[in-house]
Amino acid sequence: MRHLLLALVWSALLYSCQEVTFKEAQPLKIAPLKEVPVNLQGTYQTIDQTTGEFSDTLIVESWGYRFKDKNGVDWLTRGSLSDTMVLKVYQNYYFLNYKTEGHWIVRIIQQEPSGALRFLSIDLRNEVKRKEILKKLRKKIPYKEAIVNGDTFYQINPTVDQLMALIKEGYFTGDKLNKIK
Repeated sequence: MRHLLLALVWSALLYSCQEVTFKEAQPLKIAPLKEVPVNLQGTYQTIDQTTGEFSDTLIVESWGYRFKDKNGVDWLTRGSLSDTMVLKVYQNYYFLNYKTEGHWIVRIIQQEPSGALRFLSIDLRNEVKRKEILKKLRKKIPYKEAIVNGDTFYQINPTVDQLMALIKEGYFTGDKLNKIK
């Protein structure tokens, strides 16, 4: 069960089988960072919803991130800044961009005053909610639907102003990771 919550966070961090993606890394015309800023570096934990205890650990370093279980064993793959994983910063938001299947998947990282991180995405996991979000999204930004290896992508290409409007209007939601050191 302790791995379940982090697996959900991990899948939300990377992507789900229904995903809003981007034609290019976001935000457009903002240069990628060469390393993860010091203020984001540290050790973070999720809280197991069942027990209320800390679960697995995310370690953010200058080069990227890695996960450890409660016993200190590395698990899952590491994410290193590269041509296919870029980090950008704009207006106090960090944009973690992953390139996969010709699409960019974007996760927005918002740091709270406590140091905790919120990982935000456009959540399309619930079918009813997905239809509602896509209907509202289409009125703002056209998207192209593509099915690749059974996964459905809704690719958009927003301007920086459109992207920031989506954030401010609550399209991006997510989970919190508490900073422990």
